[in-house]
Amino acid sequence: MNKIYVILLIGMAFSCSGEAEKSLTVQEIVDKSIEASGGQLFEDRTVSFDFRDRHYISEMKGKKKTLTRILKNDTIYMKDVRTIEGLQRFVNDTLVTLSDSLANVYANSVNSVHYFAKLPYGLNDPAVQKEKIGEITIDQKAYYKVRVTFEQASGGDDFDDTYIYWINKKTFTPDYLGYSFHVNGGGTRFRVAYNERIVNGIRFVDYENLKPKDSNASIFDADSLFINGGLELLSKIELKNVIVSPDSYN
Repeated sequence: MNKIYVILLIGMAFSCSGEAEKSLTVQEIVDKSIEASGGQLFEDRTVSFDFRDRHYISEMKGKKKTLTRILKNDTIYMKDVRTIEGLQRFVNDTLVTLSDSLANVYANSVNSVHYFAKLPYGLNDPAVQKEKIGEITIDQKAYYKVRVTFEQASGGDDFDDTYIYWINKKTFTPDYLGYSFHVNGGGTRFRVAYNERIVNGIRFVDYENLKPKDSNASIFDADSLFINGGLELLSKIELKNVIVSPDSYN
């Protein structure tokens, strides 16, 4: 009789644990993911890194975020500075006049690199619309699937792109992400995080950037394609010389 009672108690405990997991809202999942990856440190630290042939700096000047991209070689020093007011380009320390359309292209390019480098922090931006769309096991680890879209009014030129984040149910780290896009003919990408490191409290990763072997594949099938060998390596996204320092502006 006692054995039956113990078994019932264990069963109830697992049941309650399962209900607790299911009760997490998508906002709670994202909040836990941001906290696990750096939390408040995203708000008050200056982050710099090298990506391909450019140097990037993200800093908070009071409540004002400034994103910088620098290209430097033997013949040119070019700096793009993106703030809420827009983008300014300096060539050899001289401000260059840009058309609105070209400035917008450069601003989006600068923002994109910084955005991916500091994920999942950006998932609480005002334009982000989040939805929990399921769960899946990848490599014997359980994941929440979170779909992200953007409001048209403030979501930028790529507001109609769709992103999916696979957030580890145990660690709450976003170990995989995928997205569909419409520019340049459109397509689907799936990124696998690797080389995880914590730099002064903030998590950074590199990515294997994969694409479906079938160009018509849906972003919603990307995880199944990954599991079943339906993706191929396109490139690697590697951040080098990552530095995180206290922001001198606060």
